[in-house]
Amino acid sequence: MARLFGTDGVRGLANRDVTAELALALGSAAAHELAAAPKAPGHRSRAVLGRDPRASGEFLGAGVTAGLASAGVDVVDLGVLPTPALAYLVSELDCDLGVMISASHNPMPDNGIKFFQRGGLKLDDAVEDRIESWITETWELPTGSAVGRVRADNGSAVDRYVAHLVSSIGTTADHRPLEGLRIAVDAANGAASVVGPEALRQAGADVVVMNASPDGRNINEKAGSTHPEQLQAVVVAAEADFGVAFDGDADRCLAVDHGGVLVDGDQILGILARAMKAEQRLPHDTLVVTVMSNLGLLIAMKESGITTVQTGVGDRYVLEEMRAHGYGLGGEQSGHIILADHATTGDGVLTALHLAAEVKRSGQRLAELAAQIPRLPQTLVNVKGVDKARAATDEGVLTAVEAAERLLGETGRVLLRSSGTEPLVRVMVEAATQQQADGVADSLAAVVRERLTL
Repeated sequence: MARLFGTDGVRGLANRDVTAELALALGSAAAHELAAAPKAPGHRSRAVLGRDPRASGEFLGAGVTAGLASAGVDVVDLGVLPTPALAYLVSELDCDLGVMISASHNPMPDNGIKFFQRGGLKLDDAVEDRIESWITETWELPTGSAVGRVRADNGSAVDRYVAHLVSSIGTTADHRPLEGLRIAVDAANGAASVVGPEALRQAGADVVVMNASPDGRNINEKAGSTHPEQLQAVVVAAEADFGVAFDGDADRCLAVDHGGVLVDGDQILGILARAMKAEQRLPHDTLVVTVMSNLGLLIAMKESGITTVQTGVGDRYVLEEMRAHGYGLGGEQSGHIILADHATTGDGVLTALHLAAEVKRSGQRLAELAAQIPRLPQTLVNVKGVDKARAATDEGVLTAVEAAERLLGETGRVLLRSSGTEPLVRVMVEAATQQQADGVADSLAAVVRERLTL
């Protein structure tokens, strides 16, 4: 049987793959695994629950809540808020665990369930496997006054999160560090529709807001970090200094410079790493990235005296590497960026604040800062409708990859990987020219489609 947990929790088509029954079972199983530690007399196990605005999040959240409470865990329902806010509040409110109902950047019909353990940390594979095993186990549930209680938060928890964000760049009643900046914000009709613009305003920015009217159906719909075209046009039309785009649960942030040019996660990482090194705030002068990061970033970091460490794809693996060695900055090209002094996971709004603070501090436009992190031409092709499980073993695919690597030599590279959250295979090629990158990627994608089509 396939593993239930993927790269970022349990995810799939809501009410078909991710059902109310599964949500109930996962809530109970997670409680048994994450909240089973003995408590002092009078102390009860506690969890926080959050979701993005998808309509299906309402019934899935109810299912998880029922599972947790039936296992003796008190639940505080935080309502709609970003994933990184949920992670922060697990620690801030001293909870045993947190549950986020979200499919992040996926289209609206999808949804997912992801867990955070005490301290606001994502789970490692072994813990996820134990939760999965508890789903089929029989164990004695509490009764009477030992069952969990459920209450809704009054909004104070989210206010604490926003205060935490703005304080991270030195915002006080007398100092608003982003004054003078005009920033366009695309909230993807997602979880940061209120929090994102509010944090930037509290820090002093003049904010132009778009796609911040979630209705349960329009999350990520031609908006946010996966569709930055609207933001690119708005930044130019509004004469903004730059723009930022979040995804549905706001754990990602991409940017757009004043001319409407996209600034991706690699470039944001490079800008922040250089700034932190200059201020001696970059532990071990090291940046943690994934194998998907552009070679241009690696070259720019080397020239700046910054070491890069690469991990597998997924911000959880970046964070594991950071925690293991005490690194302070890491992330992904997609815009998952972890600032370890302030967060335990990728945080799009936090990233936007720190990027804006560096633009203001440096006196340079975002375009100038991004130009210092050049990108090698890169093409990414998502091949859908294929058996992704065979991508790493099919002889025909492996032969095609080897041939492409010989063709590119030291001037580029090939990366072929199965998506951890969607039924597709990603083909990524970097080369000396865009034409060559496109050609090699299209050729490889054709082989993957031919060999692996279901």
